[in-house]
Amino acid sequence: MNPEQENPDIRTDGAEAETASDVERLSADIGRIHTLCEILAPAFPQIEAGIPPEDETLTAPLTELTVLLAELHPADAAGVLESLPPRERNIVWLLVRPEDDGEVLLEVSDAVRETLIESMDKEELLAAVDDLDADELAELADDLPHQVVAEALQTRDEEERAQVQAAMSYSDGQVGAIMDFELVSIRADVACEVVLRYLRRFDSLPDHTDKIFVVDENDALKGVLPIRKLLVADPEEQVENVMVQDVVRFRPEDDVEEAAQAFERYDLITAPVVDENKKLIGRITIDEMVDVIREESEADMLNMAGLQEEEDLFAPVWDSVKNRWMWLAINLCTAFVASRVIGAFEGSIEKIVALAALMPIVAGIGGNSGNQTITMIVRAMATGQLSGMQAKRLLKKEVGVALANGLIWGTVMGIVSWLLYNDLGIGLVMVAAMTLNLLLAATVGVLIPVFMEKAGRDPALGSSVLITAVTDSGGFLIFLGLATVFLL
Repeated sequence: MNPEQENPDIRTDGAEAETASDVERLSADIGRIHTLCEILAPAFPQIEAGIPPEDETLTAPLTELTVLLAELHPADAAGVLESLPPRERNIVWLLVRPEDDGEVLLEVSDAVRETLIESMDKEELLAAVDDLDADELAELADDLPHQVVAEALQTRDEEERAQVQAAMSYSDGQVGAIMDFELVSIRADVACEVVLRYLRRFDSLPDHTDKIFVVDENDALKGVLPIRKLLVADPEEQVENVMVQDVVRFRPEDDVEEAAQAFERYDLITAPVVDENKKLIGRITIDEMVDVIREESEADMLNMAGLQEEEDLFAPVWDSVKNRWMWLAINLCTAFVASRVIGAFEGSIEKIVALAALMPIVAGIGGNSGNQTITMIVRAMATGQLSGMQAKRLLKKEVGVALANGLIWGTVMGIVSWLLYNDLGIGLVMVAAMTLNLLLAATVGVLIPVFMEKAGRDPALGSSVLITAVTDSGGFLIFLGLATVFLL
């Protein structure tokens, strides 16, 4: 019997209890850090200057804060820094263990990383990146001063310098920019026992090592040897008889979003990166792919809301204004157009006051329906489920959904309007207007992201703003136009 299955309930419950305890402790620690920062606020000038607080009652809180930060994982420390205003953030950053500085810089958001780097001098930055791997240094290189990068490279050997420069030569959206150079490779003509002896020579294997890469004498990839197969294989068996030859592999020029989709589709933990000659040059790992998926999801959310880039929660007012102004200006223009549509029917509204109370309903339901459609389309594009040929079929389907919803909910609101105002004509206009605006929302909800993608832009960019503008102006025009034609 498998030892892990002798009492699975006890093992599972224990693991869940331990996880829950860790989560609760982390939440409590972060809350305590915020409280300690508030207590220490009067002593911030002394702490920033490296001077012990004059008030002796603040010595204990400062010590407690230092201990709490020392116990945090770099990723958790990054989360704390992102949740603090600039002054408190600088104090916490001063108290974070120096040996964790590089890892924390890798974990924080781009906006917060910029503020942290600005607060560090050259020696602090060099110390922070000293222990980073080549791929990690390459990830930070664009945010670091050029002089710091140049001096950091001088301390590396020739192979590491070449790796950093290779990673920096690719754009952020390419696999080469995030590939890891730490890997284990072997030849196919050796026995499994030899491989095991070779692995025992390592102090530790690279993170996320689930397979060993099998190469020929020219370092060309021939296959992979999964660790799980190596552990149960006959020690005398040759690697070439145990290895897997059908391998998901990537080129450094490949798109990282497509790579992330492949990791999700094939349940990968690591995958090799090869050049045009099939030579193994690196690997990509699941932790990087999780970051890609998270960043793309956050970018889509920001773009749909009309934000140009990720924003520091406590950024200066003017920086936030610059990040948000463009789509607010577009929204202002579209709102002005909607107001002019209403203004064109002032006479109709004066004669039938009920129109003023009912027209927001038509516009609102159209905007909600359009946002549902556009969210689904953007997601389908992001996951590679939607191609140009499928767009026409999807448009027909969405039009059908909109027609059904329009007739159902339009009829409901038509009856309500008839009962409220005792006017059958208003009820019929309500049915027609809601149905037509939902049809408009469905059509535009499909076409906006499709056209944005064809124009080479992010399909999510400003989509929420655009769909709301169309359904507001269109809804007012349809409803007030129908009322003017048929009720006056």
